[in-house]
Amino acid sequence: MASNTIESEAMKPARFDYVAPTTLDAAIKALVAANGEGKVMAGGQSLMPLLNLRLSRPALVVDLMKVPGLSFIEDRGKTIAIGALTRHVELEQSELLARKLPVMSAAMRYVAHLAIRNRGTIGGSISHADPAAELPMLAVFHGATIRARGPNGARAIPAEEFFVAALTTCLEAEEIVYEVEFPVLHSVGWGFEEVSRRFGDFALACIALSIECREGVIGAARVGAMGIDDTPRRLRDAEAALVNTRREAAASARFAEAVRNSVSPPSDLHGSSEYRRSLIGALAQRALATAWARTVGEAT
Repeated sequence: MASNTIESEAMKPARFDYVAPTTLDAAIKALVAANGEGKVMAGGQSLMPLLNLRLSRPALVVDLMKVPGLSFIEDRGKTIAIGALTRHVELEQSELLARKLPVMSAAMRYVAHLAIRNRGTIGGSISHADPAAELPMLAVFHGATIRARGPNGARAIPAEEFFVAALTTCLEAEEIVYEVEFPVLHSVGWGFEEVSRRFGDFALACIALSIECREGVIGAARVGAMGIDDTPRRLRDAEAALVNTRREAAASARFAEAVRNSVSPPSDLHGSSEYRRSLIGALAQRALATAWARTVGEAT
C-alpha cells in the first residue's frame, strides 16, 4: 500500500507518512509495518492539534475515513451498537439514542463546538481517552463494551478496563477500535450535569445519573463522573447511598456527600481539588433532582 510523505517547511507538524486504506485489515497492516510508530486518525479533532503542537510525532498517520462500514447506530435490542466512525453530530441528532440512551443524547450538546462535532467520531474520542471528555465517561457509565481489532484478531474490552490513565488506553499499538456497544439502561429517571469555564470547553466536573424506582423508592442506581480523576469513573459507593432512599432533602444531601467522598480530583490552574469536590457534589444534587422529576413526569 503506497503512502504519501507529508513534509513542508511551512507545516506545523513534524514529518510523517500518511495512508488512507480502504479496509480495516489494510489499516491494521499499515500499523504493524509502522512498528509502534503509527497513529490512527478517525476524524482528527484530537490528533491534529497534537501534531500541530508537535506533542505527537508519529512516523505514520493511518486515516480511517475511507474504510466503509464503520459509521452506524444499530439497535440490537438490549444494546445499541455504534460504529467507530460515527460522528458526534449523528449521536446528537439520533432519535434512537434519544429514546434508548437519553443520557448520551443529552450529553452530546456539551461536546466541544458544532464544527468539532461535525468531524469528531466516537471511536476517535474513546481512543484518545481524555479524562474530561464526555464519550469515555458515557462508556464507563453505561458499562459499554469496546470492540477492537488487531493482527491477532478481535477482542471485546469492558469500558472500565479500557481506560488506564489520562490519554492512555489498554489498546495495543496495532489495534483499532471499530465498534462500541452500549447496554440500554432500564431506568425511569436520569440526569446529566456538567460545568466548564466556557461552553464547549472540557469539563471541570461532570456527573451522569440514572435511577430505577418502585413505589417512590430507588431500587437501583448508576453514577458516572469525569473531570475528577485521570480516567472516567463509576462511583459505586455513591450508587449504594441512593438505594432504598426516597425523594427527600436528607437523602439528596447524603448522596452529594457520598459523591464528594468518592473522588479526589487533582488541583490545576482551573481550580483546586476542594473546589472540584464541592462542585461535583452540587452537580450530584442537581442531577438527582432532575432524575426524580423524570420519574413522575415533571421533566422531559
